[in-house]
Amino acid sequence: EDLRVDGRGCEDYRCAEVETDVVSNTSGSARVKLGHTDILVGVKAEMGTPKLEKPDEGYLEFFVDCSANATPEFEGRGGEELGTEIANTLYRVFSSESSVDLKSLCINPREHCWVLYVDVLLLECGGNLLDVISIAVKAALFNTRIPKVRVLEDEEGSKEIELSDDPYDCIRLNVDDVPCIVTLSKIGYRHVVDATLQEEACSLASLLISVTSKGALTSMKKVGKGSLDPESIFEMMETGKKVGKSLHIALQKILDEEESLGTSRQKVGFLG
Repeated sequence: EDLRVDGRGCEDYRCAEVETDVVSNTSGSARVKLGHTDILVGVKAEMGTPKLEKPDEGYLEFFVDCSANATPEFEGRGGEELGTEIANTLYRVFSSESSVDLKSLCINPREHCWVLYVDVLLLECGGNLLDVISIAVKAALFNTRIPKVRVLEDEEGSKEIELSDDPYDCIRLNVDDVPCIVTLSKIGYRHVVDATLQEEACSLASLLISVTSKGALTSMKKVGKGSLDPESIFEMMETGKKVGKSLHIALQKILDEEESLGTSRQKVGFLG
């Protein structure tokens, strides 16, 4: 009847809190809280050497840390497996050519490029982890500022890199095509988005899809022990595209609002 335990419809997200620029010693950061799921993402830009197969591009490295306080399952080494699994999913989502313009991260082909280290910290787990992580990663990348550099060459042909003195002279990443993950959990004959922990416990199979702001699907993955029939997969994909587009619009609106406040923005939360 399109009604869930907490009063939401099947395609409704819970109210999310998004805050950017929360960690001072990073190039960009964001914290996203959705229900009882709390994620902190920091992005650090460091100089590195381009990969051999892509000499004119920079690249992203993901690291996911599951805090032992997030859920009792993470005590000991419980969170390591999940952390690796989430990092692998993020690599898959960002492997499409168009998600981030990696060529803009190249300083000197074959020699120098920017490497973006994306650190994801799970502070609390209350269901729907991957959606919240993808929102936090997009917000942190939007907030990332990379220093401008110039390559100077002397008469002998040796190259030197000069960083700009002006802290406001920096490159911003274009995050228009960065996808967000939408997880659709199958419960009975219906599917729901943004499942709570109780709903996840009732669901035997879920479909993870990454959607761009234009509604294009970039990757898809089935999780869970249950099966999905082809008809419901197509239905879930259409729902995911529709929900994903509205998620991007809402996120971009809040990011632009925060940006427009500049330094006058009041910091909230425990990191304020």
